[in-house]
Amino acid sequence: MEYDVIGDIHGCADALLSLLRKLGYRDQQGAWRHADRQVIFVGDFIDRGPKQLDTVNIARRMVDAGTALAVMGNHELNAIGWFTPDPSHPGEFLRKHTQKNLSQHAAFLKEVNGNLLHAEIIDWFKGLPLWLELPGLNVVHACWHFPFMAQLANILGPNRTLPDALYLEAFVEPLDDATKDNADFTVFKAVEALVKGLEVNLPAGHSFRDADDHERNRIRVQWWQSGKVSYLDGAEVPLSIRSQLATIDLTAHVPEHATLGYSREGPVIFGHYWRTGTPEIIQNGRLACIDYSIAKGGQLVAYRWEGETLLVNEHFISV
Repeated sequence: MEYDVIGDIHGCADALLSLLRKLGYRDQQGAWRHADRQVIFVGDFIDRGPKQLDTVNIARRMVDAGTALAVMGNHELNAIGWFTPDPSHPGEFLRKHTQKNLSQHAAFLKEVNGNLLHAEIIDWFKGLPLWLELPGLNVVHACWHFPFMAQLANILGPNRTLPDALYLEAFVEPLDDATKDNADFTVFKAVEALVKGLEVNLPAGHSFRDADDHERNRIRVQWWQSGKVSYLDGAEVPLSIRSQLATIDLTAHVPEHATLGYSREGPVIFGHYWRTGTPEIIQNGRLACIDYSIAKGGQLVAYRWEGETLLVNEHFISV
């Protein structure tokens, strides 16, 4: 099977329809179909964009019809947590209903609050696997962390889905940074790594404000980097912050549970990282990020995989 892997959509249904047409898919019998190919969605269907339900419905119909596969993104995980009561704290939810969390989730809630479809969509999100290992191709939303995947595989539900019994553990953050960063396996750390990426502490005295104007003192890192990497080259923060830390070794701050670099067989395609500019493959063709910030005026990007073991720039298609 050959696949068209589509990046984070974030409620931009019109762009999704344009991309499907450009890829040669047609709306037939209630789902978008291609005669020879199948879509893979990397998650983050919701939040930010203008057409939340339309986006979910397009993807859901394709997955249900067998014309697409999909993995869970952090925004689907967050939506599940927002909707699910916290059994250890009556009256609260697994994802706290804070103003910060509300602002990130507002576009989706505006369309589903009071709508019977809300619970139905959450159930569908729960059926999304955390990653896909296909013949010749690997897909995950944010980070291919093989040690965590190997440990999760023994406790996940069918098709690498999170069973209901694990959602509380998936949302309970360790109490301190030492616990968060050490090598001990927890469901929280594993799920966070796969759908949100690896994080490290910034050196003492440093912080930055993210795209939503929230102050951060932990940062996402480019998990695909190998060898000794500085904050300038490996941190997922604005250049102004990275430049201040240009001579500091980022790898010295990597959590014990993490190993930077990718050494598995088969390429990995992922989303999540809000890229801009012209899509480019990573690590000599072994990886590709296909999140190019459609919800912030960027592009919706797909990678057209035709069975190659090394990815090539010519196979990116965008609208």
